[in-house]
Amino acid sequence: MLWSITTTKGFPKQQIRDALGSGRDVIMRVDVQGAATIRKLIPNAISVFLTTETETELVRRLVERKSETAEGLNLRIAAARQEMRRLGEFDYWVINAEGRPERAVREILSIIEAAHCAVKQAPVKL
Repeated sequence: MLWSITTTKGFPKQQIRDALGSGRDVIMRVDVQGAATIRKLIPNAISVFLTTETETELVRRLVERKSETAEGLNLRIAAARQEMRRLGEFDYWVINAEGRPERAVREILSIIEAAHCAVKQAPVKL
C-alpha cells in the first residue's frame, strides 16, 4: 500500500516501485500539493492529514520555531490556513497533540493496520 502523510518534494519512483514490489508499505511525508499529485498518479493511495489540535496551536508552534522572518512567518501561517481548507481531500485526519506524539503514531499505525484488513484492496501501480 502507498500512504501519503501530509506535513519532501519529489519522490523516487523506482524506490517506491521496488518497495511495493517486495510487499512493503511506503509512507511518504509530503505537503498538501504533493498529496494531490500522488492522488492523481495513484488514486488508491491512502492519505493522512497530520495537524495540530487548533489553529492557535499551529501558529504558536510556527512562532516558537524562530526559523523565519516576521514576513516569512506571516506567509507560512497564511499557507497553513489554506492547507487546512483542503482537509476534505484526505482519507484520514490525525492530530499531533503537543507533548503526545505517541498518540499520533498510534493512530497512524491503527489506520495502516485497518487498511491491511480491508476486504477490497486494490494493488498500487506507479
